[in-house]
Amino acid sequence: MPAASTTDRSPLLRPRIFAPEPSVAAGMSTRHGGVSGPPHDTLNLGRHVGDTASCVEENRRRFCAALQTDPAWLATAGQVHGSTVRVIDAPRHEPFCDGLVTTTPGLLLAIAVADCAPVLLADPAHDVVGACHAGWRGTVRRVAADTVAAMTDCGADPSQIRAYVGPCLSQDAFEVGPEVATQFDDAVVTHADDTGRPHVDLKAALRRQLYGAGVPGDAIEVSDRCTMQETDDFFSHRAVDGPTGRMFGAIVLRH
Repeated sequence: MPAASTTDRSPLLRPRIFAPEPSVAAGMSTRHGGVSGPPHDTLNLGRHVGDTASCVEENRRRFCAALQTDPAWLATAGQVHGSTVRVIDAPRHEPFCDGLVTTTPGLLLAIAVADCAPVLLADPAHDVVGACHAGWRGTVRRVAADTVAAMTDCGADPSQIRAYVGPCLSQDAFEVGPEVATQFDDAVVTHADDTGRPHVDLKAALRRQLYGAGVPGDAIEVSDRCTMQETDDFFSHRAVDGPTGRMFGAIVLRH
């Protein structure tokens, strides 16, 4: 059974890396503070998981309120485990992509996750923000690096970008088959458990990818939280092996 964490039942985690920047607001939701019932209890933000639509809309309203944003200005990605990144300037659900970038103030870019990593990025000096969904497939396809590239095309300077890799599967929890492990650099793969099966450090892989794309190492914050091992606080698709909710990692430029 996954371990349960000791929780303060906060509905929103605030990345420290963006704290000094008044022009940027960012956050990662937990499963607390919403109105959904089991198995989506309580702050499910995903529309596609079988939850009651009115509950999801109220949960999204609460999440946006916590970030002091208008829910009418929410933008989400279709998320197909690829590396397509789209630049947008208006609120909408953007299909067939895993990354979003904007220079539009007030537009909240949100990535839905339940074990994959949300990666949030900002260059406050040039008013560009981005967000991407990075599971193992997206990471192998370099979605984080492609998001940095899309931001650069919009005027960002990689050396000025700050990045946050949110709660996702930890290396201990992320057991994979050899066919997956071989697609990662050996530096982020271990064979430490009794079965000898590989474990991938997804967070380390994303940190390396961001650093390789020009983001300074001291400007990358990586959460130490594990969705699968802390199911009191987070939704985890792998832990329940069935219906569950989705969390948002989101970022916005202030007006």
